[in-house]
Amino acid sequence: MPDLVDTRIQNRWMVQPNHANTLGAAHGGNVLKWMDEAGAMSAVRFSGETCVTAHMDEVNFKQPVPVGETAFIDAYVYGAGRSSVNVRAQVYREDLRSGRRELTTNCYMVFVAIDEANSPVPVPDLTVSTEQGEQLYEAALEDAPE
Repeated sequence: MPDLVDTRIQNRWMVQPNHANTLGAAHGGNVLKWMDEAGAMSAVRFSGETCVTAHMDEVNFKQPVPVGETAFIDAYVYGAGRSSVNVRAQVYREDLRSGRRELTTNCYMVFVAIDEANSPVPVPDLTVSTEQGEQLYEAALEDAPE
């Protein structure tokens, strides 16, 4: 069975002018795309199947990521149903020199595992066998929408 820490996907994007809105910060649509891509990769890593986005819940934009700065995306699976995969995704603005990060955006997503005919397929149970995994799991449940 897949372990939570093995589902974690972390990615970075340097915010370029073509990613920006009229205020010189990452356009919300680009941030959503980056979160969705990382979330899907996490769901695929967990399920071993192609996964499609079924739901994004309560996307909260807390602060911008200006052009020239780095968006750090962190996504992991924190739960699963019969064919559904629950993913928590967070975006941080990261200073590459110091490594300091500030949370800018967070979201909870549901993906569905599908086969070649685009029909839902079962996913495995999620295990949490490390202290780091337990911390991530508890953090996801603490903030998850009801």
